[in-house]
Amino acid sequence: MSYYRHHLFFCVNERQDGRPCCGSHGSKAMRDYLKGRVKELGLTGPGGVRVTTAGCFDRCDLGPVLVIYPEAVWYTFVDRDDIDEILQRHLIEGEIVERLTV
Repeated sequence: MSYYRHHLFFCVNERQDGRPCCGSHGSKAMRDYLKGRVKELGLTGPGGVRVTTAGCFDRCDLGPVLVIYPEAVWYTFVDRDDIDEILQRHLIEGEIVERLTV
């Protein structure tokens, strides 16, 4: 059994050469927002949810990305509404948000 029920990895990589990257799409702010919401809802800790910062996943052309394990579901997102939907439907209800998968 996994230590965490869900472990999220947010790419926050920033490239200095002008190529697309998650960092240029606000991924740090969205990571911080979700991390705060997970804490507010008491979902953290063993058996709960862990939100982790990651470097480049080499999927930059998909927009900002995050991956949730153990399911290995890859998501892209645009704003807090998307993050809230991933939180509610995937992390709380256990349903994959198909429209945001990549």
